[in-house]
Amino acid sequence: MDRLRQRADFVAAASGPRMASPAFVVQSRPRDDAGPVRVGFTVTKKVGTATERNRVRRRLRELVKRLDVISMRPHHDYVIVGRRAALDRGFETMFNDLRSALSRLERQTPRQPSDPKPHANSRTRSSE
Repeated sequence: MDRLRQRADFVAAASGPRMASPAFVVQSRPRDDAGPVRVGFTVTKKVGTATERNRVRRRLRELVKRLDVISMRPHHDYVIVGRRAALDRGFETMFNDLRSALSRLERQTPRQPSDPKPHANSRTRSSE
């Protein structure tokens, strides 16, 4: 399992499907290459001070280390966005949340762009 390092990879994962839990949000993106699963971590300044953000990031990294690789789809990128609740939430609970989020992401079908529907109030004029 490799780490995501470049901003473009984080931005690309943000446009894919996501699953939320109280302590984090998991975003995923399929890749076309045959590389290993890659995981990135991010925690915004809204979460707290640098010490608190680093603690959240460490907890999230440990969750992924303990997770079996089978839970993650091959050829996918995952971004885990930490929330403030990750500071106080039990580790075992967070682990179960992560496994649940990954299984829900696996069941979710990729979003396909749909044809825009005409506005309900628009009327077409008949030519007379």
